[in-house]
Amino acid sequence: MSMFSAFNINASGLTAQRYRMDVISENVANASTTRTADGTPYRRKVVAFEEKGGRDTFQRVLGQATRGQDYTGAGVKVHGVYEDHVTEMNLVYDPSHPDADENGYVEYPNVNIITEMTNMIDASRAYEANSTAFNASKAMVLKALELAQ
Repeated sequence: MSMFSAFNINASGLTAQRYRMDVISENVANASTTRTADGTPYRRKVVAFEEKGGRDTFQRVLGQATRGQDYTGAGVKVHGVYEDHVTEMNLVYDPSHPDADENGYVEYPNVNIITEMTNMIDASRAYEANSTAFNASKAMVLKALELAQ
């Protein structure tokens, strides 16, 4: 593993978690949006990650470990952003709302602020962990350069 591999892995984690925080912020900002450009209520978005640099099978990684080879991942990347079709939309009785149906119910987004804030804390802590690991790697490289003089 080269010294720059650790930087690349940590940077990919920082980028992925930052993107996740952006999507969570979009969810929170649209928690009350009852009509989007296509005329439907906003749907919560979820970010999915995957390993960067291809998919290794368990057998391949185990084989490398048994032969004494060091397995190092290449980091993480955003696999995609998906709309949440599992969580149901919120129906609220408000007959005076312009988007109310004939029974007076308004379909609000399936965004739960508590869930989004919990996810934001999780993403923030993961970002901090990647930042700490990046700084630790940087400190080790600087110490190695100092010792080499």
